[in-house]
Amino acid sequence: MHNVDLILTLSAGLIGALTLGYVTHRLGWSPIVGYLLAGVLLGPHTPGFIADRHLADQLAEIGVILLMFGVGLHFRLKDLMAVGTIAVVGSICQGAIATLLGALICVALGWSWPAGIVFGLALSVASTVVLTRVLQDNNQLQSPAGRIAMGWVVVEDIRTVFVLVLLPVVFGTTSGSTTGLSVAVTLATAKLVAFVGLILIVGARFLPWVLGKIAATHSRELFTLGVLAIALGIAVVSTHFFGVSMALGAFLAGVVVGQSDFSARAGSEALPMRDAFAVMFFLSVGMLLDPQQILAHPLLTAATFAVVLVGKPLAAFAIVLLLGYGVSVGIRVAIALAQIGEFSFLLAVLGRNLGILPETMINPLVTTAIASIILNPALFRSLPAIERILKKRGTPPRVLEFDPGPPTVAHRAIVVGYGPVGRTVTRLLLRRGIEPTIIEMNLETFRMLQQVGIRVVYGDANYKEVLIQAGAASAASVIFSASGSAEMTEAFRRARQLNPGVQLVVRADYVAQTPALLKAGVNEVISDDGEVALALTTSILKELGATPEQLAEEREQTRKEMQESLTPD
Repeated sequence: MHNVDLILTLSAGLIGALTLGYVTHRLGWSPIVGYLLAGVLLGPHTPGFIADRHLADQLAEIGVILLMFGVGLHFRLKDLMAVGTIAVVGSICQGAIATLLGALICVALGWSWPAGIVFGLALSVASTVVLTRVLQDNNQLQSPAGRIAMGWVVVEDIRTVFVLVLLPVVFGTTSGSTTGLSVAVTLATAKLVAFVGLILIVGARFLPWVLGKIAATHSRELFTLGVLAIALGIAVVSTHFFGVSMALGAFLAGVVVGQSDFSARAGSEALPMRDAFAVMFFLSVGMLLDPQQILAHPLLTAATFAVVLVGKPLAAFAIVLLLGYGVSVGIRVAIALAQIGEFSFLLAVLGRNLGILPETMINPLVTTAIASIILNPALFRSLPAIERILKKRGTPPRVLEFDPGPPTVAHRAIVVGYGPVGRTVTRLLLRRGIEPTIIEMNLETFRMLQQVGIRVVYGDANYKEVLIQAGAASAASVIFSASGSAEMTEAFRRARQLNPGVQLVVRADYVAQTPALLKAGVNEVISDDGEVALALTTSILKELGATPEQLAEEREQTRKEMQESLTPD
């Protein structure tokens, strides 16, 4: 029966999310709105089919882990260190302001200060999942504002881990015990430091070594399983042995793997399920909503909404401006943090279980979370208009010094595959002063190219993450040199999406594949059997005394005839 419930919950959730996500997308809204509405319809507070919320929460947890692991893959340690000051200062100051506002609201409405403090703490924590999704959808994840916001929520997550540990000590049976509080703080700090040290020092050596051994088997399935095992395994270890949140553990694991040679392949191949499971997170949030409770406590709901959508972003905006990062960065960080999510619910539920927070105060959090998640993508899309209103002249904003990566060249070429043809193409490009980037799936070849100083990305060119890391967005040409390249239609499509003006040159095994490749957006096709025919023709004509000009003319005519023979009448 349990298996049936799982299948029903998963299938109903995905079908509902797909349907309403498509509708909301067609209406010009974020698909996230559709996912949340699907959750409301599948929840216990609306008529019709009721999904198993416990199972939905478990599936959502997997989505959070995979999503945070993927974020960590693209978040370099030096970037995290670059935003360390503003992330720590901003998170602490904004968290204090949001907590105070939440507490004042509760006290004004007749609840106790302890209840108000817990409620305010729940309002002070932004959702890492929502932030990541919005930044990705708006291509802001690697921007200065995106990196500040990510560092900000990482600090918030760490802060919340301490709060979750300390709440039972402060408000539980040992309440008032200074010794108990000191022990709890010391233990939590020691566990966190031990975990971070273990991951960043030991894991930095061990995890790439494990992935290298798995990649050497040349089994795609084993590599996929290896990365999933690392992401989920470290997330579980972080919680059960170190008291750290699964999301933070998965993020740090991703950071470590992201520093290795396997970052592009891990991000492209091993996380195909992350989007589907991330959808379950939004479904599970929607299932919490009780529409009747909104009408029962309208003032508390409105005040909660105001803190999250007005108070928190204004505080973040002011902090960023005071630290000298400018209006553009400030408004992006402010909007990115104008929402709440998973940690807010954890804090609220813990407060309820400890007898601090009344049950009636949880639904306003859920309502505000849903409203903020719906509005957040829309606010991001309106950024240009908001910036025009807030733009001021004055001192130039502080510039974040992020590593821009390898220097660009006038004509960047990408060569997919380093077989005999790829080696020849690479050699000719280097001879002409063009520094190509190689995309290669063979681990031994990848290591060899690294040793000789040629820029190389390990992964499959069919995946967007691999093309991005190779620099397809700024490349002038992408040359598919390997046999079987004609089947890489997904790579052609993604390369064209990243760079509409890129020149796609593809090696085909047969002339007959040319029309389909040209239809797929390829600029030029070089076929193996066609070039053999040309070589044979050229050899015969040379023996018959043809001049170089005649040979060139005949080659051009032969190519034209082969092309015309493949064009339908």
